[in-house]
Amino acid sequence: MKKASLLLPLTALFLSCSAGRDIIDRPIVFDEKRKELTLQYMEERYGLTKDLPQIDPKMIVLHWTVIPTLEASFEAFEEATLPNWRPDINTVSGLNVSSQFMVDRDGTIYRLLPETTMARHVIGLNHCAIGVENVGGTEDLPLTKAQLKSNIWLVRYLKEKYDIAYLIGHYEYTLFEDHPLWLEQDAGYRTQKTDPGPDFMKKVRASVKDLNFKPLPQ
Repeated sequence: MKKASLLLPLTALFLSCSAGRDIIDRPIVFDEKRKELTLQYMEERYGLTKDLPQIDPKMIVLHWTVIPTLEASFEAFEEATLPNWRPDINTVSGLNVSSQFMVDRDGTIYRLLPETTMARHVIGLNHCAIGVENVGGTEDLPLTKAQLKSNIWLVRYLKEKYDIAYLIGHYEYTLFEDHPLWLEQDAGYRTQKTDPGPDFMKKVRASVKDLNFKPLPQ
């Protein structure tokens, strides 16, 4: 009986990754510096004073990295502070961009942060959004069918775990400017986004229609 009981946690683990899919943990740096910068971001951008940089997930935001490889994409997010190659946003906060998940071009899913730890990936909504970055996204390296399948699986996985109401592409984030979830306090802080493209979002939404996400604000 003891041997059988030891197998139960492993059985649960495999059952939680349906259709043979696994999530591979590959954490980015989340040291005291990143924690401090995240808490500062939440307070200064959103007016939220917290002891821990935790979020209450209400939406999933799909992205592309416009970086051709997993390694280079991971390197861009890994360190706590924003590198010099992002002058468009480094005056707002020194916190580096990141996301909770990254999907490689072969469909492999990596978890970069705990799912309820805040990542900087979408203006105004980081406090309630889980981000999914997809490697690639350029004209020469469009997102793959394998990535599409993994995004669909991951959306279902997250919806089952959390009370998530919205599924959006990064390019749709400004539709929430007058929504109660929008907390960005600087009316001038906006960037124009195109990721992960309307075609990709249309395909994901069609495949998860049964999950009944709320329609986007108009």
